[in-house]
Amino acid sequence: MKTTLRTDITVAQICDGFVYNELEGKGLFGLSGMLTIQPEYQRNYIYADGKKDVAVIESILKGYPLGLIYFNVVETQNAASQVERRFEVLDGQQRITSFGRYVTNKFAIKDENGMEQYFDGLPVDKQQKILETSLLIYECEGTESDIKEWFKTINIAGIPLNRQEINNAVYCGEFVTLAKAEFSNTGNSNVMKWNAYINGNVNRQEILERALEWISAKKGETVESYMSRHRHDTNITELKTYFNTVIDWIDGVFIDVKKEMCGLEWGRLYETYHTKAYNPKTVNEQVQKLYSDPYVVCKKGIFEYVLGGCVDSKLLEVRIFDDATKKTVYNQQTEKAKANGISNCPLCAIGHENNRTKIWEFKQMDADHVSAWSKGGATSIENCQMLCSTHNRAKGNR
Repeated sequence: MKTTLRTDITVAQICDGFVYNELEGKGLFGLSGMLTIQPEYQRNYIYADGKKDVAVIESILKGYPLGLIYFNVVETQNAASQVERRFEVLDGQQRITSFGRYVTNKFAIKDENGMEQYFDGLPVDKQQKILETSLLIYECEGTESDIKEWFKTINIAGIPLNRQEINNAVYCGEFVTLAKAEFSNTGNSNVMKWNAYINGNVNRQEILERALEWISAKKGETVESYMSRHRHDTNITELKTYFNTVIDWIDGVFIDVKKEMCGLEWGRLYETYHTKAYNPKTVNEQVQKLYSDPYVVCKKGIFEYVLGGCVDSKLLEVRIFDDATKKTVYNQQTEKAKANGISNCPLCAIGHENNRTKIWEFKQMDADHVSAWSKGGATSIENCQMLCSTHNRAKGNR
C-alpha cells in the first residue's frame, strides 16, 4: 500500500461542508464534500458521551498531539468524465466527527471557570486555535483487500474493534448498509423494545450481531459465512423477518418483561420451543410463583424452565440443604436404623438386596427432597431425607 503524509489540512478544512446526521447509518461528510467520514466499513460514532468527545476538543486547546489520521484515496469520475481524488476515513473517524460536531454546536465543553461553552460562545482566539490546528494525515492508496486488512488491525483511541465491527468492514456492501440502517440506528423506535431482551449497544453493532447470530444459527452456519453469502443482497427481508418473529414470539408467550430476560439465548430458545402451545396467563402465573420462591437461585433460568414444561430444575439452581441440616437428618436416620436393624438409607431398607441392613457413612449419602421441589416440596428439614448416592441418582425428580 502506498502512503503519503499530509500536514497541510486543518480542522477548518475538515469541517468545511461537515454534515452530521444524528441517525446512524446515514453517513458523515466533510472537506467540502470530498471526504466520507463514515464509509460502510466504519463503526458508528461512539464518542458522544460527554467525555471522549470533550477530551478531543480539550486536547486541541491545550496543544496536545491528536495522533495520526488515515485517509483511503478513492478515485471517481465527475460529470465531465474527469478523475477526481476523493477520500474515506480509514482511521480517525471518532476524532474527526468530534471536531465537526463541536464546531457545529452539537455539544459543549467547560471553560476554565467550569462554565459550559459551545463553539459559538468561545472567545474568537480559542475558535481560531481549534480551526487552525493542523492534522497529521496519511493518504493511503491500495486494493480493497489492502485497505480492509489494515482497517481490521486498527484500534481507535484504545477501543478495539469488536467482532461485528470487523465483520462489517470485511463484508461491507449493500447488505451491511441496509442492516446497519435497521439494527444500528439509535433513532429506530424499536430499540427500547429490543433492549428488553438483548444485552447490547446499538452503536457497537451488538443488536445487529444478535440478529445475525440467530438467523445464521437457524441456517446452520457462522455469522461470517452468512454475511459473505448475502454481501451484495439489496434487501434484508430474511434477516429482519426472522429477528422480528423471535421478538414477537417472546412478547406473545411472556406477559411481563423481567430484567433477567435480557441477554438470554432467545434465538436458541425460539428454535427449541416455538412449536409448542403456551397459555400466556398460565406461563405468567408460573413465572411469578418461581420469582417469589426463595429457594430459586438462578432467576435467568426460570424462562427456559417454564418453556420446557417445568421439568429441568437444574436451570434454577435450587438452593440445596445446608450441611447442618444434612448432618442432623443423617444422625436421626442412622440412630433409628441401628435400633431397628435396617439400613439408614430408607430405600435400601425396603429393598431385597444385601444393602437392606447396611449403615452408610455420611460421605456416601446425599440429601434428597422427600417431596420433590418441582412438585411443591420445600427445602426444609421436615422434607429432607438422606439416601445412598445410588438411590438418590435413581430417584431423580420423583
